[in-house]
Amino acid sequence: MIIKVCGMREAENIREVEQCSMLNDQCSIDWMGFIFWPKSSRFVSQVPAYLPEHCQRVGVFVDASIGDIMSAVDSFALNYIQLHGQESPSYIIQLKPHLPADVKIIKAFNIATTNDLAQTKPYEGLADIFLFDTKGKCVGGNGEKFDWTVLDAYTGSTPFLLSGGIGPDDAERVRNFQHDKCIGIDLNSRFESAPALKDAEKLKAFFQNVKM
Repeated sequence: MIIKVCGMREAENIREVEQCSMLNDQCSIDWMGFIFWPKSSRFVSQVPAYLPEHCQRVGVFVDASIGDIMSAVDSFALNYIQLHGQESPSYIIQLKPHLPADVKIIKAFNIATTNDLAQTKPYEGLADIFLFDTKGKCVGGNGEKFDWTVLDAYTGSTPFLLSGGIGPDDAERVRNFQHDKCIGIDLNSRFESAPALKDAEKLKAFFQNVKM
């Protein structure tokens, strides 16, 4: 199972989280996310003095220009582009030729009911991975869960990450969640002491429990 920790920004916190997650000489964090949406309290305006060395780097964008995305791909050496806004299928078609061949696309969707799953269909074959987040006031980082049983109705072919308010007490719930297209989870606000500052000890305990 892939574990993605999103909303990172501060160099020492990046280093601390990466180091505390090292279990049995393997990094429990597979992906680390950086948010490039200026309205976010976790917005990354410049390259931190330290970037993760042992996990993949994900850039999170909300209706950004292709130029802004490419600038971040270059400066952060991104492995994944997460589109968390209203980006259309045609936008992804335009974006793809600009990306290095090994950079993959994650398309996020805000989910509340089974009806919300219909919005994924036009993106099949365009996005490499979907991310299912909670429908809320903000495009992400609301710290609230949605009813995961809604995903029983997802029959698409694109693998997905489970997101939305997953916290320190949810390890057993995550372990018990079953869907053949679920490849991992996305963690953010519920593990923070302040926006963009993750509590490394809470993450470490969660890693140990969820990967039992």
